[in-house]
Amino acid sequence: MAAGNMKDIKRRIKSVESTMQITKAMELVASSKLRKATEKADKVRPYFDALYGTMCEIQAENPKFLSPFKSKGEKGKALLIVIAGDRGLAGGFNAGIFKAAAARIEELGGKDNVEILAIGKKSVEYFEKRDYTMPWAYPGIAEGMKISRAQLIADEIVTGYEKGKFSSVDIFYTRYVSPITQEPVQKAVLPVEFDESIKVPKAIPIYEPSAGEVFNSIVPKYVTGMLFGAVVDSFAAEQASRRNAMENASDNASEMINNLSLSYNKARQAAITQELTEIVGGASAGE
Repeated sequence: MAAGNMKDIKRRIKSVESTMQITKAMELVASSKLRKATEKADKVRPYFDALYGTMCEIQAENPKFLSPFKSKGEKGKALLIVIAGDRGLAGGFNAGIFKAAAARIEELGGKDNVEILAIGKKSVEYFEKRDYTMPWAYPGIAEGMKISRAQLIADEIVTGYEKGKFSSVDIFYTRYVSPITQEPVQKAVLPVEFDESIKVPKAIPIYEPSAGEVFNSIVPKYVTGMLFGAVVDSFAAEQASRRNAMENASDNASEMINNLSLSYNKARQAAITQELTEIVGGASAGE
């Protein structure tokens, strides 16, 4: 019995060691991707901030200028851009963003009042299973996301909003805060929400042909920057979450191996003790 038990424990130790090798490898891969993604996110932020700052300045200087992007549409459904991961094994990464999106959908009166633009395989699968209206689905684009791809998607969104297809556009993604902290974020994309704390410069620029025309021409670039930044930020957060999950899995596997090794040594000691007892018993019987 002891020998059989020892074999089972040995098999379990080898199985856990194989699993730990996989989790360690995935942890290293996620760390490498995280570093590249954070560098990419840092590069795009100044561009987006400059565009947004200009739009806020135009609004502050000319608050009465007309633009379809300043007010909520009276017709059409709300468009929700929901960015999730392309792979699993990332802890609760996807659950947080779906919870935030579900809360917003409930505020809007249910799924009949919204359309979904899903980015990421997990996002596509989530809304397909629940039978949402999903005119656009983009699985597997986050890792290799380029500004040109973001621009094509943004142009579709802006055109739909201008034509009255959408009453509003919100984006949901996970913000990378630190290697151990990621948080779900909801932002209004259209109509544009202005930061009133941004002050008008003393030297007021002259916009040609008009402030409104310049504002309207900036909006597609602004949406492109917001979308690109959100995808890149979300990808970085996904890698951080996966790295943490794999690190925890590796630690748990190491602890399990230690416990199994202890059980193996106890079983081995019991087998030796039993053999010694049988030898002593046999010698006593021979006398």
